[in-house]
Amino acid sequence: MTEEEMRKRLEILKIEHRDLDAAIDALMAAGSGDQLQIARLKKRKLRLKDQISQIADYLIPDIIA
Repeated sequence: MTEEEMRKRLEILKIEHRDLDAAIDALMAAGSGDQLQIARLKKRKLRLKDQISQIADYLIPDIIA
């Protein structure tokens, strides 16, 4: 995967992460009793966060000063 493809993938993951956050907030605000659905969305959100971190770490390596 090229750097440009990785940057595009990173943006897609960030958008999906934001959308999941909004969906979780909406379910919780509606007082939805479907805690299993909320838990599944939260797990998916965490997996996306891990993928975002992994790609970001590759694109922006740590520089020892």
